[in-house]
This record gives sequence, C-alpha cells and structure tokens, in this order.
Amino acid sequence: MRRIPSLMAASLAATLASATLVRAADAPWFPYPAEKVVPPFAADGKAEPISYEPLAKASKPWKICVSFPHMKDAYWLGVDYGVVEEAKRLGVKLVVVEAGGYTELAKQISQIEDCVANGAQAVAIGAISADGLASVVGELKKKNVPVVDLVNGINSPDVAAKSLVSFYTMGFQTGAYLAKLHPAGGKPAKVGWFPGPAGAGWVEAANKGFLEATKGSALTVLDPKYGDTGKEAQLKLVEDVLQSNPDIAYVAGTAVTAEAAQGLVRERGLKGKLGLLAFYMTPGVYEGIERGFITAAPADSMVIQGRIAIDQAVRILEGKEVVKHVGPKIFAVDAASLKSVARENILPPKSFQPVFKVD
Repeated sequence: MRRIPSLMAASLAATLASATLVRAADAPWFPYPAEKVVPPFAADGKAEPISYEPLAKASKPWKICVSFPHMKDAYWLGVDYGVVEEAKRLGVKLVVVEAGGYTELAKQISQIEDCVANGAQAVAIGAISADGLASVVGELKKKNVPVVDLVNGINSPDVAAKSLVSFYTMGFQTGAYLAKLHPAGGKPAKVGWFPGPAGAGWVEAANKGFLEATKGSALTVLDPKYGDTGKEAQLKLVEDVLQSNPDIAYVAGTAVTAEAAQGLVRERGLKGKLGLLAFYMTPGVYEGIERGFITAAPADSMVIQGRIAIDQAVRILEGKEVVKHVGPKIFAVDAASLKSVARENILPPKSFQPVFKVD
C-alpha cells in the first residue's frame, strides 16, 4: 500500500484552499492539483504533489476506446463525462463501451478486443477485475496498443499509465477530517464505522486508512460493521448500532451508509447531534452536505480521473512526456467548502446523460 505523506494529515481546509479549485463555468479545468506516485506502479510508491497540465490539442484525431464495468450509477457517469469532454477538447475520436456489471468480465474482455479490432489505437480500462484483465492487457501491449488503467486498478506490468486514486487514501482522509475535530487530548467522541462488504479490496483499503488516521485521536471507533451496500442493509446496520450505542457522535462509512442514515437523523431529530460522513462522493452525498444532513466526504474527482486518462493516452500515442501514475488530489468537501468547489470537476452535471461516441 502506498505511503501517505505527512501533508495528507494536515488541515483539509487548507488543502482545499491551496488547490484553487474555484473556476468560472467556462474556464479550463487545468492546471489541476494532483499527486503522482514515485516510482510509478510501485505498491509502496510515495505520493508527491504536482500540478497537472494536459496537452492543448492532439496532433491528429487518434481513435481511443474506453471500457467501463457499467454505467448504472452516477460515479461511472461522472467518469464518462470526463473522458467525453476531454476527447472533445483534445480533438480525438472516442468509443465508450460498458459491460453491464461486475459479473461481466468475459464481456468486458470481448468488448475491448472488439474495440481494437475496429481500429482503437489506445484503450482506457475501468477494470471489472484487477487480475482478470492482465492477459488482455498483455496481448494489447504486443500489438502496440497502450492501456491506461482508469479508476479501479489493474494488476499488470503491461499497463502504460494509471489515472486513479487509492481507497486507502479516501478512508484516511475521512478519518483525518474527524481526527482534526477531535485531536488527542480534545473532546472524546464515539464513531460508528461502516466500511462496506467484508472482503472487498476497496473496503479493506478504506478500512485500513480510516483506522490509521483516527489512531491516537480522542475518537473511539467502534468495531467495523460490514455489509452489502444496498440502502436497506446499511440502514439496518446503522439502526442496530444506534440502538446499542445511543451516545455515538458520528456515523462514517460508504456513501450509501450516509445517504440511508439521513432519514434516521431527520426522523429522530438528530440533525446537529449525529454527524454523517462518507468516504467517497456521490450526488446523493453532495446534496446531503448541501442540506446539512451529511457533514463531509472526500472527493476523488472522478471527472478529472477520466480527463487525465484521455490526456495520458494521447501523450503516449504521440511519444510525449507522460506522468505514468497520477490521480487528482483528494480533498474534503463539507458545508464550509462546498461553494468553493467546482462541481463539474467532481460530479457529472445533473442533466448529463451517457455518451458512447465522440467523432
């Protein structure tokens, strides 16, 4: 797991301010505060802050294929918005395919192979399986078709670049936000923690980060309550913890946990008494922060991850310098910072519908 530099434990409000994310609606998205991993692709690589600058334009209309696990939720819709808008800005052609769900590995592989057979010169992949795509990535490398690992992570030495962030870091930033409110020697507070389905890699990574960030603070984190990320399952878990621990000050967990718990807060008159935090951003979480029911959540700027992946692909095709392993700087969004965040960088526009082709 990559090491977290000390600056990540610093004030998240200061991080957000220094990121200068306030932009006019028609202003360019760059330069964007990001972090590159050194050395790239290393499991223990160190994250270093950079200011990401994409190319002004591509030298020719390259053909790029983007493969998603699905487009059933706003997260991947946001990534779609990013790749589509960057393809338009750079002047390249784009085809987007989606497999339909995380059980559809064979379909994803087939779609990628079809893309290349139809002329794709580079492929960005949001992988259904970290290990299951290794073979097709190796085959594409033999054909001189570069692969950009987008969002989810691929365990293969044959990827050409990575545009993603770490769920360890997402969990860490969420814990750091709370630890800053309750430092060692400060006001004690009890936290119910709901990291998601047991055994899932992203859940274990977020759990590790959250627990490390809260260690040594005045927080008491209850034993993790694992469960499916359906709203009913998460709501039942939260209700059970509240019943046995009526004195908890915070509920932290998945975006679904925070979204589902808003009803409880409203029904029981707990607004202002029970803080809700998610360790990743969704439109529902964003709206919960706007309405004052959710305290905070880190944003991984999925739109920017998509934009960077397209820029990386073009740079590789043109033989230009490329940051091989990079992701947007993760920052906390809360009521105080909400209006200073460019929503179009962290979430798709409310009116955006899936786009599968850019000519």
